[in-house]
Amino acid sequence: MLSLHAFQIFLIVMALIAVVVFISLFFVDAGYGKFYQPKWGPSVNNRLGWVLMEAPVFVAMLLLWWFSDRRGDIVRLVFLLLFELHYFHRSFIFPLQIRGRNLMPFSIILMGALFNTLNAFMQGGWIFYLSPEEYYPAGWLTSLPFIAGTALFFFGMSVNIGSDTIIRNLRQPGDTAHYLPKGGMFRYVTSANYFGEFLEWVGFAILTWSWSGAVFALWTFANLAPRAARIYDMYSREFPDELDTSKTKRMIPFIY
Repeated sequence: MLSLHAFQIFLIVMALIAVVVFISLFFVDAGYGKFYQPKWGPSVNNRLGWVLMEAPVFVAMLLLWWFSDRRGDIVRLVFLLLFELHYFHRSFIFPLQIRGRNLMPFSIILMGALFNTLNAFMQGGWIFYLSPEEYYPAGWLTSLPFIAGTALFFFGMSVNIGSDTIIRNLRQPGDTAHYLPKGGMFRYVTSANYFGEFLEWVGFAILTWSWSGAVFALWTFANLAPRAARIYDMYSREFPDELDTSKTKRMIPFIY
């Protein structure tokens, strides 16, 4: 494991890369889902693609915990369970719920898997190896940051999963038409699922009170906000009479 100083440099580099990614994605669409393009190279079934992209972080975080001398620490174990709860759903449940026969390019899968592995190193490295042993006493579970962050984490998860459900049920079997998602947080933003995921990781940053968590929240925004802007523009063109652009934002209600 890196020294604390080297880890801090790693976090700074990751934050700077997030800024570059944020800017770049306003000019280049990540070629999956609504914006799939064959130019991204060989592809696989969307379901398999999500498993291959998301499962590495689930496994890597477990390994970092297992080989740590702190794996019996109750507070850090709770952090692990919250983190893994999200990625168990994203890696093994969400892919099974995907409808249709969309494709995902290997290039997107590899980039996603690489970032996810680095993120496991960011979160697991801090929580299980580099954070001062006394940084998370047993009383942390009743502290304001933990309670507020956990509440935000679960609220974000409910928004994320609920919004995915709305999107998944827009079409009946065999239907290929496009529809504007409505209901839930879609009353306020066109990418409510992204809003929920962003809230999750802001909550995780708060409940762990860590720079590593903050960098991940930054990465989440950098990756999803430009895509949310593209989706907003697409819906504005396709549903000019249904989308109230004066009230409905892109990803963060009332703000963006």
